[in-house]
Amino acid sequence: MTILTVLQKRTGPILGRHPWVFSGALKNIPDGLTSGTPVELVDEAGNYLASGYFNSYSQIAVRLWGFEPGEEVNEDFFKKRIKQAFAIRENYLASKETDSYRLVYGENDFLPGLIVDKYAEYLSIQFHNPGIESWKKEIVAALNTVVKPKGIYERSDVKVRGLEGAEKQVGLLSGKVPERVLIKENGYKLYVDIIGGQKTGFFLDQRDKRAALQKYVKGKSVLNCFSYTGGFSVYALGGGAEKVVSVDSSEAALLLAEENMKLNKLSAKKCEFILADVKVYLADQVPGSYDIIILDPPAFVKDRHKVEEGLRGYKRINAAALTILPKSGILVSASCSAHVSLEQFRYTLSEAALQAKRSVQILETYTHGIDHPEAISFMEGEYLKCLFSIVS
Repeated sequence: MTILTVLQKRTGPILGRHPWVFSGALKNIPDGLTSGTPVELVDEAGNYLASGYFNSYSQIAVRLWGFEPGEEVNEDFFKKRIKQAFAIRENYLASKETDSYRLVYGENDFLPGLIVDKYAEYLSIQFHNPGIESWKKEIVAALNTVVKPKGIYERSDVKVRGLEGAEKQVGLLSGKVPERVLIKENGYKLYVDIIGGQKTGFFLDQRDKRAALQKYVKGKSVLNCFSYTGGFSVYALGGGAEKVVSVDSSEAALLLAEENMKLNKLSAKKCEFILADVKVYLADQVPGSYDIIILDPPAFVKDRHKVEEGLRGYKRINAAALTILPKSGILVSASCSAHVSLEQFRYTLSEAALQAKRSVQILETYTHGIDHPEAISFMEGEYLKCLFSIVS
């Protein structure tokens, strides 16, 4: 085990169990360390602080995954952490009605840089950096032992890998994975494209928001913007909406959304699928066109240097939606931009309301669900916020 010494004045975040250790916090880093090398951190008096893996000679030098001295890093090490993560989901979320969820949520499950999503009996996995990727063999073996999936498919094609100096990797890691996986979520059936879909295949993090939507939709007309494969649309029609329109720029996603409606035996006469740019579509709608509008766009802010630009984008689409909604209309507005705080997002919506000359009352505020636990000290891991509001 490689020992690295932390400057005494920089031990605070580590003692607080923040999972990132920056290179400037280390007294020295020996030459020749490769990404993924297990390390133990000690203070200048030699006292044990934490364990992790060496990540890079620049910026985040070490990512922490343990606080017990002497832990050996092997397949059993990963089994222990995966079992812990698996238990949380199985105890508090999984049921006969829901068989899919985020199984491993990176730093928040003490496996920094690793994302594992469970879709029924299959797993979709992402390695966000070379350090955690160096343990791929052990992690896949541990997942097979603990979860026993029929197949594991890698979707390490996220932008962050490039920032960490890693090339994109996709492909089958274990067993077999079909082109489409049938999942259950709160009693609804949905097709998920693990191999070619966005992210790991589906947006599991909106599960509780989709369920919350149902209390508002009975007899209403609903516009689902950035609809992807129609998760919100299925819940809206299933909840008794009179009309649901799904708008997305991906034809493949809309085709799958249409199939998801049929899969749940929902009325084809009450749903419509429109291939369009959401911004253009919203601009063409007249006031009162819809009773409820859902805005669940991709991250508008993917770089901390472009926050203002992204906030302008959020303001634009929300102002357009607020202009369309009638009195007592419902706006469901979400942001998955990690660089935008809930406070900033709420302020941006207040600016949109000012521009649209509407009064807005927040009815419900959502962040992450049970399968996205948040390490208390890791505020950088916050990314999702969703506001349900009534308009007058």
